Amino acid sequence: MTTRVIIVDDQAMVRAGFAALLAAQSDIDVVGEAPDGAQGVELSRRTHPDVVLMDVRMPEMDGLEAARRLLAPPPGVTHRPRVLMLTTFDVDDYVYEALRAGASGFLLKDAPPADLIAAVRVVAAGDALLAPSVTRRLIADFARQRPAPGKPALRLKALTERETEILTLVARGRSNAEIAESLVLAEQTVKTHVSRVLTKLGLRDRAQAVVFAYESGLVAPGEV
Repeated sequence: MTTRVIIVDDQAMVRAGFAALLAAQSDIDVVGEAPDGAQGVELSRRTHPDVVLMDVRMPEMDGLEAARRLLAPPPGVTHRPRVLMLTTFDVDDYVYEALRAGASGFLLKDAPPADLIAAVRVVAAGDALLAPSVTRRLIADFARQRPAPGKPALRLKALTERETEILTLVARGRSNAEIAESLVLAEQTVKTHVSRVLTKLGLRDRAQAVVFAYESGLVAPGEV
């Protein structure tokens, strides 16, 4: 199955480089490019990509607002792509807010080409890109600085003891295979538990689950 991708970045060279790299993969089809968030949203509505590579900082409309519009579309718009934020080392709370809005993760712009290709495949498969330790540190940092809206800790009561245990491990960056090994469970059983956690908490994917775990106090910043 081919993954349809659009690239939204205000730097033409970045768009061209990413497009050439991804288009060379037999399972990835680059269906469009846009120089700012507003055009990116319009392009996504028109082309229905599976994954949107979205730069954080752009003129006209930044990546955060564009991600919000794509992930919480107006009535009548049913397509919701997965959004992978592109950023640099000098990230700010845009990335955290994008994860809260439903983005599936973020990738540093200077990551190796193989990482970009793998990131698109991971996100297209419905997983969140949370493996790099810098991602977990960033989420923990912003979760520590900002109180979450509402009372997420109360929502934890909906989970069973096992589901809470698995959410904790997800928040610490463990993969399904690592969780299965740690808890002596079948990997498919872990996948089922993760799915139930997301459903009970009203979360879209693992990225939002990690944010929720920090905001609810289930996992404290700095824990690994």
